[in-house]
Amino acid sequence: MQHLRHAIGSEVRRQAASGELTGPTPGLALGYVQANLVVVPRELAFDFLLFCQRNPKPCPLLDVTEPGSAEPRLVAPGADFRTDVARYCIYQHGELVDEPTDLHRWWRDDLVGFLIGCSFTFESALLQAGLPVRHIECGCNVPMYRTGIPCRPAGVFHGPMVVSMRPMTPAQAVRATQICSRFPRAHGAPVHFGDPAAIGIRELGRPDFGDPVELQPGEIPIFWACGVTPQAVAMEAKPPLLITHKPGHMFVTDLRDTDLEGE
Repeated sequence: MQHLRHAIGSEVRRQAASGELTGPTPGLALGYVQANLVVVPRELAFDFLLFCQRNPKPCPLLDVTEPGSAEPRLVAPGADFRTDVARYCIYQHGELVDEPTDLHRWWRDDLVGFLIGCSFTFESALLQAGLPVRHIECGCNVPMYRTGIPCRPAGVFHGPMVVSMRPMTPAQAVRATQICSRFPRAHGAPVHFGDPAAIGIRELGRPDFGDPVELQPGEIPIFWACGVTPQAVAMEAKPPLLITHKPGHMFVTDLRDTDLEGE
């Protein structure tokens, strides 16, 4: 997928919809904002909106659709999030029951879509600063972990924060924190440095989502809040239906990274 590294957001969406893009999106459409997708029935939409408002680090909102609409008009006018993601996850009562390549079979007129900021957004800035982004170097998905950090509950939604991890030296971590702090709607600064056990992660080499990456000598793990948190929440809160993207297979918007900088 190297040819999509400098593509525009709509081209990545087109290839996802056509089935040409089947894998995760880190390192694609550099400079364009990538987003997590969460879809819930209208009767749960206020609870989830409140959950995002109470947990802005893992769930910074970018857009919310009208019930029955799959067009995120603020971030990608004319797009259709039912087709424009390479793969989805369908949760029913906390169980993952399907991983389809489109949502047509599951679509209902009462569904509401939420687009949530993603840490892939600031990776372009990290790369421009000469900082390592190991999963892009390795051509794999970012490692993601459930933690022991509880989210603030809202209505039916409750559960643990999920974090993504990127290895860096302590000096690189300081610079990365300065850079990422400019992007609060893409999770902002890291939530933890160093010892994974301190935030409830048992084994760094076995992420709950994504792929493991290797720490090189002198590096420590750096953890950012992650938009996969709603999937861990779905497993714990067990709503009747919750639809998301497959971790790492993001919805690529028309927004530029600079549009989120400093917000």
